[in-house]
Amino acid sequence: MELDRRTLLTASAAVTGTGLLPGTVMAQAQPALVAPAPVPPVTQTLARYLVAAKFEDLPATVRKEAARSFLNWMGVAVGGARHETVDHTIAALAPFSGKPEATILGRREKLDILNAALVNGISSHIFDYDDTHLKTIIHPAGPVASAILALAQHRKISGRDFLGALVLGIETECRIGNAIYPSHYDLGWHITGSCGMFGAAAASGKLLGLNEQQMAWALGIAASQPVGLKVQFGTMTKSFHPGRAAQNGLTAALLAARGYTAAENALEGRDGFAQAAARAVKWSEVTEGLGSRYEAALNTYKPFACGIVSHPGIDAAIQLRSENKLTADQIESVILRANPLVLSLMGKDEPQAGLEGKFSIYHCIAVGLIHGAAGERQFQDAVVRDPVVVALRRKVRVQTDASVATQKCDLTVTLKDGRTLTRHIESAIGSVDRPLSDAALEAKFSDLAEGILPRAQTARLMQLCWGIADAPDAGAVALAAAAAG
Repeated sequence: MELDRRTLLTASAAVTGTGLLPGTVMAQAQPALVAPAPVPPVTQTLARYLVAAKFEDLPATVRKEAARSFLNWMGVAVGGARHETVDHTIAALAPFSGKPEATILGRREKLDILNAALVNGISSHIFDYDDTHLKTIIHPAGPVASAILALAQHRKISGRDFLGALVLGIETECRIGNAIYPSHYDLGWHITGSCGMFGAAAASGKLLGLNEQQMAWALGIAASQPVGLKVQFGTMTKSFHPGRAAQNGLTAALLAARGYTAAENALEGRDGFAQAAARAVKWSEVTEGLGSRYEAALNTYKPFACGIVSHPGIDAAIQLRSENKLTADQIESVILRANPLVLSLMGKDEPQAGLEGKFSIYHCIAVGLIHGAAGERQFQDAVVRDPVVVALRRKVRVQTDASVATQKCDLTVTLKDGRTLTRHIESAIGSVDRPLSDAALEAKFSDLAEGILPRAQTARLMQLCWGIADAPDAGAVALAAAAAG
C-alpha cells in the first residue's frame, strides 16, 4: 500500500521523538496558562430559586409594586390596542392562529395564547409609555405579563400565583440584564427583547409547575431566542421585541414542561448566552440576594410617552414653561446639557412620524415647552409635523457630558428679550426618587383607555388590576379588558 507524503512525514517525526515534521522550527517554550476562574452554576442556581420561591415570602412592598406594574402594563396595552401596528400584526397573523382562547386587550379579537402573548406585548410597548427598570433600561412587565396573562386564559390560575410569577419573571430578566449591562446594550441589543424571554420563561414555568430540571431547560431554551436591535428604535419593530420575547419565553416553558431539553448551563457556559451577548459579565448580579433583594421593587413608570433618557429634559422644559408662562415665539434658543446616552438613543433631529418623535430629544424638549406635556397626543404624526414644533426643535442644541448621570440634566432657555432661564433636574419625575403616585397611574390609565373602553369598564378594570392578588381567576382580568362586540 502506498502512503501519501504527509503520512510518511508525520511518521518520521514520531520516530525522531520530536513530534515535529522535518524542517519545522521548534517554538520556544511558553509559560503555563493560568486556568480561568470557575464560573458559578448560574442557570441551575436561578432555576432552583424559581421553583422553591413562595408568594408568602414576598415583602408587602414588592407585592404592591408588582400590582402597580400590572396596572401600568394593562393601561398601556389597552391604550395601544388601536394603533396601526397592532392592526397590521393581527391582519398578518390571525389567519394562522390556533384556538382563539386569549383576549387581545382593548379589542374584540381572540387568538391562540402564543400569538396573543405576541400581540399584547406589541400593544403594551408601541407608545413607549411602559414601565422601566432604570438600572438596565429594561421594560419589565411587557414580556412577562403578556405571556402569563395569555397562559391564564388557557388554564385557571389564581391571582395570587399570577402576581407571584410576575415578580419572579421581573427578577429573572432584570437580574440577567444587570449582569450583562452595559456592554450588552452597547453592542446594539435592545435589552427588553434580548432579556425579556428569560422573564417570560421563568414566570410561565412557575405557573406550569416546572421542577428544577425543567426550569433549567426553560431558561436554556429561552437563551437561544433573544430578539431586538436598537437600530429598530423609531419603527414598529421596536414594539415587536417585547412581544416576541413574551411569545418566546412562553414557548420555552411549554416545551420544557414536555421534556424538551436544553443545555443546563446555557447562561454561563462556554459558547453560551453571556459569551455571545456581552463583553463583560457580573454573575453575582444574578445569584446573590435571591429572595432578599428584589429588582421588582425598583420598577418605575413613565409620565412621558417616549425614551426614558429624555425625561429629565422634558421635566425641566415643562417646569420652565409653567413657571414663566412661556410661548414658542418668545424663545431664541435652547441648550440641554445631558448624558451622552441621550443623543445616542434620542438623536433623531428631523423626525417625520410619531414613532420617530419618541426618539428625538429635540422634539421632546419642544413639545414640553409648547404643550407643557409629552403624553401620547404629543407624539402623533400631526404634532411631529406641526410647523411651530418643527421651528422650536430646530433651536434646541444638546451638549453631552459623561459626568452628568442619566437621571440628571441642565436646561437653559434664552428668550428674545435677553432673559436666560435655567433649570437643573436631579431626578426626573417618574424615577425611583420621584415616583408616580397611585393616583397618577390611574389618571394615566384612564387617559390611555379613553375612546377604547367605556369609563365604567375602565374603572372596573383598574379595580381588578389593583386587586389581582385576591382574584380567584387571573384570566378573568383579560376578559374585563376586551372591547364590546
